Amino acid sequence: MKLKVIVTGATGMVGEGVLHECLQHPDISHVLVLSRKTCGIAHPKLTEVLHSNFFDLSPVENQLSGYDACYFCLGVSSVGVKEEEFSRMTYDLTMHAAQTLSRRSPSATFCYVSGAGTDSTEKGSMMWARVKGRTENALLKVPFKAAYMFRPGYMQPTPGLKNTLGFYKWISWMYPVIKLLMPGRASTLGELGRAMIHVTTRGYNKNILEVKDIVALAK
Repeated sequence: MKLKVIVTGATGMVGEGVLHECLQHPDISHVLVLSRKTCGIAHPKLTEVLHSNFFDLSPVENQLSGYDACYFCLGVSSVGVKEEEFSRMTYDLTMHAAQTLSRRSPSATFCYVSGAGTDSTEKGSMMWARVKGRTENALLKVPFKAAYMFRPGYMQPTPGLKNTLGFYKWISWMYPVIKLLMPGRASTLGELGRAMIHVTTRGYNKNILEVKDIVALAK
């Protein structure tokens, strides 16, 4: 079966990497990028829906029907942001998008990029981890075919992509050492994208995927 998938966050490093894997993968026939601005990529599989307000997707909702998966890579940094605003941009925005998609594509698999260290108890000392944990917990209750929470750690960028963060450009040469010393904390961005595709086609025995699960699924 060929998949039709939605990708968000394609103008960021993670979303661009996941989009790249989707466009290359033989199991995917169509990719819809839902974004505030163009990703700047032309490809026969690719369609863009540009929309500025992710808190209200009703103007584009009818274009989100009939998809097999959503790879939700949209997110903001918590650095210098108060919990109320981070929660609005993380929990509120994600949940609105997920609930809209579940109405239009209830048979879809929803994959959410969270992060290593996310707090499922929602009670820990790290603000971002609590908010991410609350978001994960709520997403698992949305009526999709399946939902998976991806918790990557260090992600080695895909060579040649344009949205790689400067931090990664400086340290990517150290990836073999990072992988050797912390195998459970490091993967490639390509592995993340392939793991999302494979969990859509194969399923998985856990809904929360740590780095080791991501690497295993990517094979």
